[in-house]
Amino acid sequence: MPRMLDVSDEVRAEIGDEEAARLLAGGSAPVSYDCTSCRTQGDPGQERTSTVLFIGEETAVLAFAHATCLPSQVVQVTEEQLQGAVRAIGDHTPEPEAAQVTPEQAVLGVTSGLALIAGELHPALVVEPTAPVARPGSSGAGDDFLPLLIEQGFMPLTELSAVPPVLHGWSVLLAAGQLHAVLQPNPNGGRPVAWWQAHQPLQVTDGWRAAANKHQQVLLFAAPVGSIGRQPREDLLRDALDKAAANGKLVAAALPLAGI
Repeated sequence: MPRMLDVSDEVRAEIGDEEAARLLAGGSAPVSYDCTSCRTQGDPGQERTSTVLFIGEETAVLAFAHATCLPSQVVQVTEEQLQGAVRAIGDHTPEPEAAQVTPEQAVLGVTSGLALIAGELHPALVVEPTAPVARPGSSGAGDDFLPLLIEQGFMPLTELSAVPPVLHGWSVLLAAGQLHAVLQPNPNGGRPVAWWQAHQPLQVTDGWRAAANKHQQVLLFAAPVGSIGRQPREDLLRDALDKAAANGKLVAAALPLAGI
């Protein structure tokens, strides 16, 4: 039976016309699948389904997602990320951890949580470096983390009273139901590159994942070192965010899910 599959031009270019035709005819399409975004079951015979091709340095994996969660697309990831996603798809075992080196060589700590704004829960990521971030090429000892982000389009916040504007070109990669990376525009053009990426896929709660798929975006809050800390509960995290905003030490943006 033909499947209700979406195969984008860029996916077709990678897998070839012959394989794309087999997929569309139902020959190599799954009877059912776990959505690579929301992790709930999908049926390509009953609902529109996107083909999502993850490409690493040596490996490529074709996954499937509800068309309402993600469009058909090619996602460039590191080989380590891809192998982690393959393991997660195979056994659904979460591997929580987060931190990656930015171009400024500062290690970022990333915490996920739900933020209540204007009476509605939004999925959020809170990013705080473990040390001051110097401007590339600078020999000074200052902290340019927030100015660098503001130059990229992040908005300074004095309070968390409204959802920040969408920062187009940036996105959050949620694959196999886990957080893999925050992507930014490639300065050389072409596919986005990782601004932050998890050493291992970062586990998020079912509520966070459901909110991300509902809103199709994630709020990213960033603060300089020492402003937020590792908070064990969401209410304490919110208190720390409110304090950082009141002190002029918080920037934010709404980032679409990868490819949206």
